[in-house]
Amino acid sequence: MRTENQTLEQEGINTVRVLTADAVQKANSGHPGMPMGAAPMAHVLWTEAMHYNPQNPDWANRDRFILSAGHGSLLQYCFLYLTGYNLSLDDLKDFRQLHSKTPGHPESGITPGIEITTGPLGQGFANGVGFAIAQRHLAARYNKPDFTLFDYKIYAICSDGDLMEGVTAEAASLAGHLQLGNLIYLYDDNNISIEGSTGLAFSEDVGKRFEAYQWHVQVVEDGNNLEALAQAIQQAQEETQRPSLIKVRTQIGFGSPNKVDKASAHGSPLGEDEVKLVKENLGFDPSKSFEVSEEVLQYYREIGAKGTAKEQEWNELYQAYKQQYPELAAEYELLRSGKLPTGWKDNLPVFKPSDGEMATRKASGKLLNAIAAKLPNLLGGSADLSPSTGTELKGYDSFSAENPGGRNFHFGIREHAMGAVLNGMAITKGLFAYGATFLIFSEYMRPPIRMAAIMKIKPIFIYTHDSIGLGEDGTTHQPVEQLISLRSIPNLIVLRPADANETVQAWRVALEHADGPVALVLTRQELPVLDQEKYTPATELERGAYILSDAAEPQLLLIATGSEVSLVLQAQEKLQQEGIAARVISMPSWELFEKQDAAYKEKVFPENLRKRLAVEAGSTLGWHKYVTDEGSIIGMTTFGESAPAEELFELYGFTVDNVVKQAKALLS
Repeated sequence: MRTENQTLEQEGINTVRVLTADAVQKANSGHPGMPMGAAPMAHVLWTEAMHYNPQNPDWANRDRFILSAGHGSLLQYCFLYLTGYNLSLDDLKDFRQLHSKTPGHPESGITPGIEITTGPLGQGFANGVGFAIAQRHLAARYNKPDFTLFDYKIYAICSDGDLMEGVTAEAASLAGHLQLGNLIYLYDDNNISIEGSTGLAFSEDVGKRFEAYQWHVQVVEDGNNLEALAQAIQQAQEETQRPSLIKVRTQIGFGSPNKVDKASAHGSPLGEDEVKLVKENLGFDPSKSFEVSEEVLQYYREIGAKGTAKEQEWNELYQAYKQQYPELAAEYELLRSGKLPTGWKDNLPVFKPSDGEMATRKASGKLLNAIAAKLPNLLGGSADLSPSTGTELKGYDSFSAENPGGRNFHFGIREHAMGAVLNGMAITKGLFAYGATFLIFSEYMRPPIRMAAIMKIKPIFIYTHDSIGLGEDGTTHQPVEQLISLRSIPNLIVLRPADANETVQAWRVALEHADGPVALVLTRQELPVLDQEKYTPATELERGAYILSDAAEPQLLLIATGSEVSLVLQAQEKLQQEGIAARVISMPSWELFEKQDAAYKEKVFPENLRKRLAVEAGSTLGWHKYVTDEGSIIGMTTFGESAPAEELFELYGFTVDNVVKQAKALLS
């Protein structure tokens, strides 16, 4: 059945193995064993299973491929090069070198054809669940009878290491519950990790575990059996009600006479002598490096070229769709471009002091519901906390297996996976994705937050219960070091608004921001709505820090974020009564402020006005940059306690009297 091209196919697979060995050896760094063992399954994916177009890696209905086992990046790079993506043999020779298109782990935006940045094990696996959710949601909104615009599938290759990581357990459980039959994962079961046999720490029955997650599980006993691989993938494609896991038994370092099935093939070059033996073993000239025959290259290029016709068929379908459904097509094109609909800000709420005190988490919920109708691509939810985080879109259905068009998403108590799933959703053009939990549990989400920042994609992370102000739950739930921890992540915008109106503006900034993720940090406790006729309007939040309330000739600066802003405003008034002039600065975002020009920074923080007091119910770390050596900080240097919030604020010095006292001490 597969005899005509059998020899050429095998030569192609072995070419990938030899290219991998050469590239890792030249770099003197990398992981040769996984690509050498997994080359046959990747070959079947790229030659038979997946729909893609190397001439347009961004084709909307392409199948997505994720290399969750990102350490084996050469596996993907080789097939991208061979099938005709904008990646050359010289790029493979440049593996792991400065500014190359072939970094050590796959990075989107650097290498054409890489869908998402992977590497930290388990992240790619969970990203794929987000991809699958996004596909289902796009299909539910835009597909029509006779117009199946979105039916792409998500393929991934994952490793033993991926399946040991806890994030994959959460993501797999969610995928099974949602019946994501558009997920097809191949598990490279080579039984080897860095320390040796996986049996040192891993003896579970992976297949039974995934069956318990409600996945469709198959086993291919010989990872070199192309027919068996093709049949398993075909069966997975036909299974539409369950995600699929194909457990493929492979041999790490296949083709290496002395390192096959050994841990030494995992994360180190094979060695010059062994590379020559690999070539001799696989029928290549040991004196040549990076050898690709014209026949092999032509074979793969012809397969890659078929994608152009596939996309053309889709383009013709889409043109007919545009004629029949012009409004939906226009909506999709606008949202896919990353732009926001005209008039989306028309319904932004404006709050007045007469509205009464309001927690910023509640203001966030009001904002979401005010704009939901204008932003049909806004999709999100929480880790089982929507009543507490205010993230439910009222009047809209929940996303489910039966109703993938729903916009309220239930991640379950799975913060680890939620962040990674959000990244998969957010990188899918046409969607705005958000997810919420308590600020303390941002700790569970650090890897996906960091990955989003690296990729410059913009999931919106909503973190409520932002300080000791959550009160009685105590130290385990009171974030102290989390704010500075998040602020330390490059390319992440952290916004801690002072009241309801700043919260509205924080959402505006988050939705309009284009170059990375945003974290909204919101209160549980109620806060006064600041009078925008008396104080500077909250629209200035976009500058990161602004003069909220000034004095004619200020003697010192009072700086605060979030719930502490209203506190320092009260202190300003009391100081004024005592003849001390203070300027109040609301500083909801360090990152946005640092983007301002020098003139604006000098206007807000005059160089000659060095008496400064910062007030924030979080770690004092980092504030010294803004308060100077003549200033001081009222913050947290310990963990909190279990008690009502009012008592905690008094205990730790977040009172008007203490702010006044510390301000006077600076001036004296």
